[in-house]
Order: sequence, then structure tokens, then C-alpha cells
Amino acid sequence: MFGFEYPELFLVLPFILYCFYRCREKPQQRYFVHLELFSHIDMKIDRRLWLKMLTAIFLITALASPVTVNPYDPRNRQGIAMMLSLDASGSMNASGYDENNRMLSKFAIVKEIVQDFIKERLEDNIGIVLFGDFAFIATPLTYEKEALSHMVNYLTLGMAGENTAIGDGIYESLVALQSSQAKSKVIVLLTDGMHNAGSTSPQKAVEMAVSRSVKIYTIGMGRESHYNKAMLEKIANQSQGQFFKAKNREALEEVYSTIDGLERSKIRSRDYLYKDYWYAIPLALALIFLLFYWRSRLGSLR
Repeated sequence: MFGFEYPELFLVLPFILYCFYRCREKPQQRYFVHLELFSHIDMKIDRRLWLKMLTAIFLITALASPVTVNPYDPRNRQGIAMMLSLDASGSMNASGYDENNRMLSKFAIVKEIVQDFIKERLEDNIGIVLFGDFAFIATPLTYEKEALSHMVNYLTLGMAGENTAIGDGIYESLVALQSSQAKSKVIVLLTDGMHNAGSTSPQKAVEMAVSRSVKIYTIGMGRESHYNKAMLEKIANQSQGQFFKAKNREALEEVYSTIDGLERSKIRSRDYLYKDYWYAIPLALALIFLLFYWRSRLGSLR
């Protein structure tokens, strides 16, 4: 990824260029000379104007500090370990959740939003658990976001049965997180139904999460009457997480955006990312154009 550490410096560039243009050099007054000499002088002045402008452009570019960040650098892969625990029960086949495309099922919408969410977590280790009658790890924790996003396309309803085993969804997420050495571990659990299946109760699963310092964010999808709001709030509160409700697609996108903002590892900030700095290239070009300008000025004084 390419960017600038101080892009706001480019705001002063138009003013500098405008000043150079308005305050450009004027030909020295000469008397009784050949007329062709005037065009020769004008060409030199125009050339010096362009040299000054190019010097300013590359100097400001260098000061803005161009940088590149390699998300695949092992030093930039020390973020959060996060499991996305998704309800894949029969009720997720319901449509009408997206007002702009009422034919899409809830599960299809979740897959699209999850893929967008994954793309924003380049330095985090992410995996996916699906739960229905039981739960299973669909994708283990991985840094390979392209592969993970591609795997999401293969997730289908009914892969884990028709019911809703919320406790198992949490438990299998904890199993996947066991191998992670990350200091911060998070589960984002989404469901549109009541817990009614599985071998692990939600309370027992939450107690396990608390003992392992795993934070759980819970999302109730659709109408509040369709899921157990009190239970989802309790799960989130006991694990130091947060409960969200999303009645439609727009609200669900906002929920994932909020979680993305809340769970930002230190490595995602400017001070912790390992970057390659490229200011030397525009600085060298600025010095080269400045040298040409200086030589042109010396030539005109002779």
C-alpha cells in the first residue's frame, strides 16, 4: 500500500506555484539590440520558471513523506486474533433483509459484508466458524485475507444443520483461538435466532471465554422477537464485549464498521506499522532541478 505520512502539505503547493507564476522574472531591459535576442531571453525565463515549479513540487512531495506498507511483512502481522462466528441455520435463508434487493437471503448478505470486513483487517489473524445444529471451524485463523475472502464464497446454508447452537459457536471459536499467540483475542458472533441446539450451553461457553480473556461481540440480526436479546447482551457484557442489533442490511454494515473501529490493534496505528520510506527519490529530483535552475541563473548573469 502506498501513501503519504503528511498529505496535508500538498495544500500549500498551489499557493507556491501561483506565487512563482505571478512573481516570475522579467526580461532585463536592453536598448538597440537585435530583435531575436528578446525571444531567446523569454525562453530562458520560461525554462527557469518550470525548473522552480518542478523543484517545489518534488520538494513538497519529499516533505509529505511517501511511504509503502507491506501487509505481508511478518512485522506487520502482530494484530488481533479474531473469529467470526456466523449463524448458518435455516432461518438465515429468509429474504427481504436488504430493501434494495429483497430477493437476497440474510446469509448471502452476511457473506458480502463479512468479505468487506475481512479486507480491512490486513494485519489481523481471522478465522470463521459456522453454527447450526452443531458448530465447526470453516476456516482456521489465517493472515491470507484473499484466500479467506475466497473461501467465504463457498459457505452455504445448512452446512451445520437447521437449528441454532450458539454455545457451540462460541466454543469452536475458542478452540480455534487456542493456537494464537496474540495478546488480544475477539469473537464476533452473529445470529438471527434462539439457542436451541448443541452440546455446550451459552453460559458455559462464555465462562470459558472469560477465563481465557476472550472478548465477545454479539449481533442480533433481524427482528428482536426472533433472537434472544437478553442472552446476547449477557454474553457480551460478561466477556467485556458489546451487543449490537441490526434490523436491516444498512444497520448490519454499520455494526461491522463500528466493531472494526473498536477493535484496532496498536499495529494498525501510524506509530506501529513498519514502513518503507521513499522521500529520498523526490528529494533527489528536487535537488537536480534546483541545480539546473542555478546553472541557468549563472548563465544569464554572464
